[in-house]
Formats: sequence, C-alpha cells, structure tokens
Amino acid sequence: MPRALITGGSAGLGRALAAGLVARDWDVILTGRDEHRLAAVARELGRRVTPLAGDVTDAGHRSAIAASITDGLDLLVNNASTLGLSPLRPVLELDDQVLRDVWETNVVAPAALIRTLRPYLEPGAAVINLTSDAAVDHYETWGAYAASKVALEHLTLTLAAEEPGLRWWVVDPGDMRTQMHQDAFPGQDISDRPLPESVVPGFLALLDDRPPSGRYRAAELVPANAGA
Repeated sequence: MPRALITGGSAGLGRALAAGLVARDWDVILTGRDEHRLAAVARELGRRVTPLAGDVTDAGHRSAIAASITDGLDLLVNNASTLGLSPLRPVLELDDQVLRDVWETNVVAPAALIRTLRPYLEPGAAVINLTSDAAVDHYETWGAYAASKVALEHLTLTLAAEEPGLRWWVVDPGDMRTQMHQDAFPGQDISDRPLPESVVPGFLALLDDRPPSGRYRAAELVPANAGA
C-alpha cells in the first residue's frame, strides 16, 4: 500500500487530505502539536492512520518521524503553517521574534523535514508544499506569512531542479473554512468559505495525473465531476 506523511494533520486540510487518502487505501502518518486532537482523528479514520504528536520545528520530533518510517514514503505533505499573530499586523509592527517564528515554521521546518526524510522517499515519490495566493498578491498585514510562502515556493522549485527523480508540487488550496483562516479574520463570519474537503479531489487528481513539478491551484485541479 502507498504511504504518506502529512504535517499539521489534526484538523483542517491535513485531516481532510488524510481522510481522502485513507479512502484510497493509503497508510498515513499524521503529525501535529495537539496530541488529543491527533489521536481523535486517528480513531476516526481507522487503523491506517498512525498519529505522531510533536512540533515540526523541533529537530527531535523530525528525527522521531524518520524513526517511525519502516517501509519508505510515497508522499510527503508539508501542511503545517502559522500566520504569526492574530489579528494580523502590518510588517513594521512585527517584532523580530514573530518574523523568526513564521520563518521557522513555514520555511525552515519543511526544508529540514525534507532533508531528514529524503532517504525514505521512494523513487518517483511526491512532495507537496502548501502555499497561498498571498505569495502572489500583496495583502495588507499578510507580509510575514506571504514572504514565507514565497520562500517555500522558491525552495520547492529549486529542489525540483536538484532532485528531478521526485515530483515537487507547490499547491495553493485557496480560502477554506479552517481555524487558520478564522485566526486571520477574528470575529468575522467565514461560513461562506468552502470546507477543506472540497479541495481534496484536486490533491487526489494531482496524485493520479502526476503533472510536472510546479505550482498549482487546487481549485483548477478538481475534476469537473467531483462530488457528482
């Protein structure tokens, strides 16, 4: 059976993507900082899910992830991310530590996890790094998060040139009804945003079609008959 690792897997897109993969008979390792929520997701999704609680910014946790892999990986999804502050602040109101924290979670941790797990990635395996439209457009108060996603995109596509035996996909999932999105707009009603489950067919299509390494928008990948 194919095997995947998803970071930030206790809720939102990480949880939804895990459910989609399990439905296709994938074995999934889920990581996340909230041990109780992660365990609940594992119970819900069944025996194919292995929960591994911890913070991907911690080198010890990344080593523990590697130690848990016995049969290689076919897919790595770097989904864990942080906005930095809620509510968001203009760039000049951010102190150094906020910038460091955003960079550590959104850029350094994915790069370090890829480096740690590279020996376990099977030939032809895929790495999906999550990005945002904020990496392309320039939204007030989104500067720290946006800059980190630009860096992650560039890092991913550089890896595509350096490691052509793997697929390297940067995916913008679009706006979703998640806790992170709520944190970006505290007090606002975000019930009009689609649920994370709505974009999972796009990720599954990516795995089915295996297009070249590059940047993709999940909405453009969703098959026309998805949900029919």
